[in-house]
Amino acid sequence: MAKAKSSSSGETVTRERLAELLNEDLSREYQAIIAYVVYSQVLKGAEYMDIADQLEIHAKQELDHALMISRQIDYLGAMPTVTPKPVKTSEKAKDMLRFDLENENETIRNYRDRIRQCEVLGEFAMAEQIRKILMQEQDHQIDLATALGIEVPNVNK
Repeated sequence: MAKAKSSSSGETVTRERLAELLNEDLSREYQAIIAYVVYSQVLKGAEYMDIADQLEIHAKQELDHALMISRQIDYLGAMPTVTPKPVKTSEKAKDMLRFDLENENETIRNYRDRIRQCEVLGEFAMAEQIRKILMQEQDHQIDLATALGIEVPNVNK
């Protein structure tokens, strides 16, 4: 059995638990891929054309994230999940963008936790991979907040 270590949040972290948490992250990446693919195609109106193009780019980036997370799960000796989190849809463009923004906020919070957990376990290379993903997720958050005409949410716990 892997030796458990405590993170700054007090949660006990093992390699097995980290793999479970990364599988939850992977499910969110699948959710994001599906949402971005659908939303990019169904957003209507001149005011949404630029963001629709951005969402297509985001979909491709989310696929890259899913591949990177899957590789880390395999590295930890676990099987990557195949199930996405549920995708919300709406007839209203602003609702879809809000759904995306909420998902990005959650993803950012979780990846920040994951980085700390990786470092507690001495998995510094994995933490660096997740930092790269986090940078793109924050860019997605900025794009979505801008499209909605709101401030970028502060997702610090």
